[in-house]
Amino acid sequence: MLDRTNKKEEVLQGVAASPGVAHGEVFVIHQRDLEIPVLELEPAYIPREIERFERTLFETRKEILRVRNEVAERLGEGEAKIFDAHLLVLEDTALIDETIRQIEETHHNVEHCYAQVAQHYIEVFAALDDEYIKERMTDIRDVTRRVLQNLLGQTAQNLYELTSERIVASEDVSPSDAAQLEGSKVIGVVTDAGSRTSHAVIMARSLKIPAVVGLHDVTKRLNSGDYVLVDGYDGTVIINPGEETLFRYGKLKQERQNIQKAFEKSSLLPATTLDGKTLKVYGNIGGPEECPGVLGNGGAGVGLYRTESLFISRDKFPTEEEQFQVYRRAVEAMQPNPMIIRTLDLGGDKMVSSYQYAQEEENPFMGFRAIRFCLEHTDVFKDQLRAILRASAFGEVQIMYPMISSVEELLRANQVLEEAREELRNRHAAFDENIKVGSMIEIPGAALVADLLAEHCDFFSIGTNDLIQYLLAVDRVNDRIAHLYQPNHPAVVRTLERIMDVAREHKVPVGVCGEMAADPIYVPLLYGLGAESISVTPASLPEIKYLLRRMKLKEAQALAKKVARLSDPESIYMTLSAFYAKVMGDLFKEESES
Repeated sequence: MLDRTNKKEEVLQGVAASPGVAHGEVFVIHQRDLEIPVLELEPAYIPREIERFERTLFETRKEILRVRNEVAERLGEGEAKIFDAHLLVLEDTALIDETIRQIEETHHNVEHCYAQVAQHYIEVFAALDDEYIKERMTDIRDVTRRVLQNLLGQTAQNLYELTSERIVASEDVSPSDAAQLEGSKVIGVVTDAGSRTSHAVIMARSLKIPAVVGLHDVTKRLNSGDYVLVDGYDGTVIINPGEETLFRYGKLKQERQNIQKAFEKSSLLPATTLDGKTLKVYGNIGGPEECPGVLGNGGAGVGLYRTESLFISRDKFPTEEEQFQVYRRAVEAMQPNPMIIRTLDLGGDKMVSSYQYAQEEENPFMGFRAIRFCLEHTDVFKDQLRAILRASAFGEVQIMYPMISSVEELLRANQVLEEAREELRNRHAAFDENIKVGSMIEIPGAALVADLLAEHCDFFSIGTNDLIQYLLAVDRVNDRIAHLYQPNHPAVVRTLERIMDVAREHKVPVGVCGEMAADPIYVPLLYGLGAESISVTPASLPEIKYLLRRMKLKEAQALAKKVARLSDPESIYMTLSAFYAKVMGDLFKEESES
């Protein structure tokens, strides 16, 4: 055992990104700059150099697709979508064409030209005051490095080569490195940069690897072989932890594991409150392969099936038949539970690559996306609607439109749906004639006209992620203003209250999806305001069901009334936290004393 008695304990505070506690030796990854040669080529060699470039792009595409498929198989489509963004970068025609032009004009080797062009793109994007673009910088750098390594014949660093369990410390773990986390001996992750929405964090959470990000200079403070303790619950990293600290965290780790076991015992029980009321708790999925995770964690159905993965990783849009086969598999896998399928929500952070429909926008989150895209490209929209309708013959299916902002959009969408129905009738294709149709409420304008929308749909689903960022004018992936993204803001609470009141008045069932619904602190508020269902990531289901089984609906309703009268976010959060602690207190007390 190493002698660490003379090393001083040092505590660093970052952003809690993936829950859990890990202790062990650290392995520091320092991204070394690639040495790019500059060579003058004879004119006769230029076509051969361009051919080498195109061949490398093709091989890199196969490499990325292989990684994507491996991640999809091990962790599901949700995590695999990370690499769809990499394919978009790799196939960017502007970057490719500019590199070829540089080779032809300068007669320099492809490594030098590609590196120059890619660096120019990175510098231009870095200067833009657009956090969406900056969040994608990791993708650009990762793909650029992968292409250059392939051109140079170099082998990338491999986490699978770790011979003992290690905590990885890096400036920012790339998606390529993150894809290696499963199957490696990585037991924790700490980074200088990154955010809760970074690719590495998404992967770490899926694999239940503790992670802390945003530590600024942790790689400069650490050397490979140092001992660290990672607290992914509170965002704390302790360098050279002493015996007292290790004993305290050993108890904490055991307590957390016991608590999780208690949650899991409730997962397959009904989400019924102490006063006999039931909240429908659904799971979110991105494809049929994720249905077992919903059922295994006690989900009562699928409240949000995101269909974009069928579209963003292909050379062309899927046909009606291709979509139908996928939707049918999902519906049959969830039988007899209901499934709400959201129509195509392309745009924002879900961009297509080489399609005739792709286009660049200055502000994609508020641009030509979701229902706006579908209503302009009704051929694409109808293909999907017919596929969903046909799948409804095999189980309970509901259709949900994203990003509705007006009654006009809802009516136009319903008109296209009726045309799809009529076309299927003419083909004598089976489908549910009484299929329910809902509207997402995720734009403030939709919240204000919810009473008008209620006349033309069967249910509402509140998308809290977009609703909050639009209400408060806060980009949820911007680290600098992350503290302003507040589900506990009075404006958010009042907007939710209005939507729920309108839904109740018009007898329209209302559900909630998004991160707010997955946070147990806010579940009693949503239930008390009038939500009849929530839809969350499958991993969140056990704790939420445990919570609901220990409280009363009447208590949640009283809580909602109290919170609606509060005027500042801190008071609201403290009130919700106190309620959560009261309901769950016995469990935490019992476990901490065990």
